[in-house]
Parts: sequence; structure tokens; C-alpha cells
Amino acid sequence: MAFADLLEQVGGTGRFQALHVSLLCMPILMMASHNLLQNFVAAVPPHYCSTHRNQSLSALSPEEMLTVTVPLDGTGKPERCRRYVAPQWHLLVKNGSSSSDMARATQEHPEADLQGCTDGWSYNMTEMSSTIISEWHLVCDLRSLKQMGQTIYMGGVLVGAMVFGGLSDRFGRRILLIISNLLLAVGGTCTAFCTSFTFFCLFRFICGLALSGLVLNTFSLIVEWIPTHVRTVVGTGTGYCYTMGQMILAVVAYYIRDWRWLTLAVSLPFYVSFLYSWWYLESARWLVLNKKSEQAVKNLKAVARFNRHHEEGDKIDIKMLQESMKKEVACSQGSYSALDLLRTPIMRNMTACLSIVWFSTSFAYYGLSMDLQKFGVNIYLIQVIFGAVDIPAKVVVTVSMSFAGRRPSQCGALILSGVTILINLLVPYDKQIVRTCLAVLGKGCLAASFNCCYLYSGELYPTVIRQNGMGWVSMMARLGAMVAPMVLLLGDYVAWLPGLIYGGTPILSGIAAVFLPETLGAALPDTIQDVEERGYGKTSKTLPKEAVFLQDTHDNLIKQAA
Repeated sequence: MAFADLLEQVGGTGRFQALHVSLLCMPILMMASHNLLQNFVAAVPPHYCSTHRNQSLSALSPEEMLTVTVPLDGTGKPERCRRYVAPQWHLLVKNGSSSSDMARATQEHPEADLQGCTDGWSYNMTEMSSTIISEWHLVCDLRSLKQMGQTIYMGGVLVGAMVFGGLSDRFGRRILLIISNLLLAVGGTCTAFCTSFTFFCLFRFICGLALSGLVLNTFSLIVEWIPTHVRTVVGTGTGYCYTMGQMILAVVAYYIRDWRWLTLAVSLPFYVSFLYSWWYLESARWLVLNKKSEQAVKNLKAVARFNRHHEEGDKIDIKMLQESMKKEVACSQGSYSALDLLRTPIMRNMTACLSIVWFSTSFAYYGLSMDLQKFGVNIYLIQVIFGAVDIPAKVVVTVSMSFAGRRPSQCGALILSGVTILINLLVPYDKQIVRTCLAVLGKGCLAASFNCCYLYSGELYPTVIRQNGMGWVSMMARLGAMVAPMVLLLGDYVAWLPGLIYGGTPILSGIAAVFLPETLGAALPDTIQDVEERGYGKTSKTLPKEAVFLQDTHDNLIKQAA
């Protein structure tokens, strides 16, 4: 009897699993709110230098005051970071002129007549009542700090993946999940009440750290308490929870325009998930592998009672449990490490290609998702559209993976996303609808690429180092998310350079994915030797339960697409 049979015996898809998965998925709805919170709390409002402290200016209207103190740029808009050294009263005569005439008049004055915003800035807060940009004046010479804030947050996610991954294997999924919920709630609350940008970055780092622990342990508890044949369906469902979360963020941000209250609003729900997370049962698989078989039996019996399978639950004992986990225990006793990802030629090639694919997918995904203001469309509307496009994108790639295969689906999603981003560079800025449509298509392709990455990578790595492999490529994805915001700063020097990088990287990684082996219909490899034999075109032994798993996965993918 395998462990999967034990799960079926206690009610594989019963009331416990339904409630368990539902409760675990609820925090996922708010994960996107923290990942993409920067779009709203760090939105840059229209701004210009504050006017001179001149008594004569008080008699002017706001428009006239702006005319005589702030020069116009080449597009006829007030410059954001410079003003006249002294009020230019003669420009009031030209007040009836067009913007282009005013811009020309501005350019007639030499640079010596201009200075920085020595008296601060004035902000147009019509869309938002407060952002960290307006509160701490992160503009002009300090504008790079906006991107640094998001990079620090993603750095927290990266560190959290390394810290919580090891801790959960040592201390268990449940306790780390409880700690992560509390840490995210407290970190978010402290972020909302911090008094400086330094503390803002510190608490955002803590939020990223906690969110990583939340993700890792949530998915571990979901996967380890449900039968094999529903994993694909449940996994896709949890992915859609994140998609819904992107749209929830737009709605919440629309009604809460102050960045402090918005941060607090997306953090408070984690106090609720912290309270009910004490109900979760520790993974029976983890308990057995850590020599806690007695507690594993108690948990399985509790699940059986909850699912009203009392008689079947009473039959489970330690001997039966250990027999069902014999293979997993044997694999866990082997001495494998992350170095095995590079030990053989096929493994090196596979790890290198997957690293490039994960890095570029995350890099381009957050490059597009974290700069919504550049499209010139209402920021709340485009956030909803960017979230909604993930739904059809994931359905399409699911069908593609089931029929065309994993490799062409991965390559196609990446290359198509890169092409749409590059085409967008050629579209004039005033063609907002066309630019937005191309950006939405590119973001949808990147969401599809993410969906493909998870399944494809899990099928490529062998059982003995699958966790090491998934941990490594996940770290590469987080590294890409860290780098993405900083690339936007290059736009201050060459406007089209960030778009070129965001578009070129997925295309190059799509080409790299061509060198990965196809896994559609293939047996899951157990050992590194299985991977080597598959790479050289040899046939390895397929265990019956692996064949059943692959068939179930394939059938479920087709059902989701229907």
C-alpha cells in the first residue's frame, strides 16, 4: 500500500480536504496585494517645484503663479525638478499663448536662470490622497529610491525562500506557516505606521520574508494532504486565487487612496489567517520522514473522523504507515545536495536552461506589472485588466501543454511575450489603447510561462533532488524580480532601453528552453541516472504508480481546459 492509498482510505477528497484547501487558499488572495502594492503606495503624482516665497506672488492665481515660477518642458508641461531663480513676470504677457509657444519662450532663457526645487515640491493629489512619494519627496534626485523599495521587498522574498525552506523541513510546515502569517500581519502593520523611508524598507523586507514562508508552507500543506489525481486541479485553483487577488487589490486601492490605510487594509486579513491557522494538521508525510510516526497516525485518524471514515481510520497503525512510506524514507536517507544539480552533463544543461527561463519570466513579469503608470491609462483599470488576463492565459497554456507538449509551450510563451514587448517600443506614446493591448498580451504570455514553469520543472528534476531543483529555480525567479525594478532607472538616460531589455530577455530564454527535453507522457525520473538516460534517449523503467500519476495529470489538464 502506498501513502496515496492511505489518503484515499481516510477520505482523499472529503470534507477535511475541502475545508483545509479553502482555508489555505484564503491568504493567497492577499499575496498579490503585497507583491504589487508598490503600484499604488508608490505611485508618482504630478509634481513641480514649490513657488518662491515672494509676497507679490500671493496676488496671482495658481495658474499664473505656475507660469512665472516653473519652466515648461518640450511637451509643454511644467518641469518636475527645476524652477526659475526669480519669477519671470514677462511670461504673464504670453499667458494666452499655446503650450508650444510657452515652451519656446521658456527655452529662450539660459540654464543660469534655473535652479532645483530648493523650497520643496507641490503635488497634484487628485487620484490619491497620499503616497510614499509625496510624503517623503522621493522625486528628482531621490526618484531611484522608489525602485529600491521594491527591490528590497523582493530581496526579502529571496531571503525568505532560503530561510523558511530549510526551517520548514526541520521544524514542520504548520508552525512555520503560523509564524509567517503573524510576521506578515505585524510587518504590514508596522509598514503602515512607519515614520521614515528607511523603516518603510525595513518592514517591507520583513513582509517579503514572511510572504515567502507563507507561499512555501501553504503549497506544501496543500500538496501533502490531497491525493495525486487532484493535485493539478487544486494547484491550478490556487493559482487562480492569486489572479483574483490582483483584481481585489485594484478594488481596495480604488476605495482607499491613502497609502497608510491601504497598506493596513491588505495586512489586517493575515491576523485572521494567523488565528485559524492553529487548526491545521501537520503533514503526515513530514512527520513520518522526521521519525514522528505516532503523531502522523493521530493526524490521519483525525482526518478520517472529520471525513466520517471512522472504521477505515481505526485500521491505520504505525506499521501500516511506515510500510506505505518505505520508498520516500529510503530516498530521504540518501546524501543529496544542491551540488547534484550540476554534477552530470545533462543535469548541468537542464539546470542552466531552467535558471534562465525562471529568471527571465519573473524579470519581465514584474518589469511590466510594476510600472503601470507608463501606459497612460487609469491605474485601477489596468490593474484589473492585468489580473484578468491571467485567467485565459492559463487555460490556453494548459491546453497547449497537454497536446503540443511542455517544451513548445514554454518556448512559445516566452518568445511571444518578448516580441509583444519589443513591438510596443515602436508604438507612439499617444496610442494608449494599442500600447495597453500589447502590454496585456505580453503579461498574459508571461503568466502562461509561469504556469508552465512549475509543472515542467517538477517533471524534469528527479525525485531525489526535486526539492533542491525547485528551490534553486525559484530563487532565480526571485532574483529576476529583484533586478526588474532597477532596470526601469535606465529609462532616465535612454527611454527605450528598459523595454528592449524586458523584451529581449524572454526571447533569449525561449531559445534556451529549446535545449530542454520534452516530458509530455514521460515517466517521472526517480534518480539522476534516470535523467541521464532520458537525456541520451534511453528508456528507463517506469513504475506503475508514476504512469498512473502522469495519466491523471494529463486527464486533469484536459478537464481544466474544457
